[in-house]
Formats: sequence, structure tokens, C-alpha cells
Amino acid sequence: MSPDLIFQLANTIAFVAWLILFIVSPFWPSVDKLLIGIVITLFIIIYSWLLAQNFPLSDMQKFSTLDGVMELFTNKIAVTTAWLHFLAFDLMAGIWIKKNAQKHGIHHWVLLPCLFFTFMIGPFGLLIYLVVRFIYTRQYFADNY
Repeated sequence: MSPDLIFQLANTIAFVAWLILFIVSPFWPSVDKLLIGIVITLFIIIYSWLLAQNFPLSDMQKFSTLDGVMELFTNKIAVTTAWLHFLAFDLMAGIWIKKNAQKHGIHHWVLLPCLFFTFMIGPFGLLIYLVVRFIYTRQYFADNY
């Protein structure tokens, strides 16, 4: 399977997963099990397979310099592998945001901007959620689990 096809399929699956998180999750609280157990696990398996097949251990040293990372990301397989990493971790962050908001009594509709920005630009969406959570709880170090 080509990196282009993997990229397209992963984007489509991620988009559907995020729609489920946005729309379905308030009505089906255990949908997280489906998203983690199938979607994120699928991304991790493909990520691991691409990593094992295409990255010799000698390339690991390239992660220690910006030039080395830039060299790695001139390869479509490397970019696709990194993209799967982003998709899996951003979705996991979105699930955590949803679960943490439920714990603190923050309504799902308030989360939609946080989830949208986590989907599009991961860490910024998480930052927005942490600000929202602070506003609701008046605690920066509120319980996370």
C-alpha cells in the first residue's frame, strides 16, 4: 500500500472518528472504547509497521537535530508515519478532554471548540480546554483522571 493511500485512508478514518467524538459521544458514553480499541489501535499498528519496515535504527540519531528531522521528513513514508502519530495522539487527547470534562461537569457543547482545535492543531485545542476547565473549576491543577 502506498504512503499516499495510507495517508488518505487514515485521514478519512480520523475524520469519521472525530465526527463520532463530536456528535455521538454525548449520547453513547462508551464510544471511547470503540475509538481507542479500533481507530487508535489501527493507527498505532500501521505506524509501528511503517516504522519497523522503513526506519533503520541508525536513523534514530537524526531525531537529535533539526537538520536530521528535516532530512527524515523529505520521505513520503516518514511523513505518513509521523502523520499517523499525530492522528493517534490528537484523537487520544480529544477523548481525554471529553472524559475529563464529564468528570468536571463541563457540558459537551462547550467542548466543541476545544475538540475542533484539538482535531486541527492538537496542542492548541488542549490549551483551550485547560483554560475552559480552569474557568469552570477555578483550579488549574484539577483532577485529571
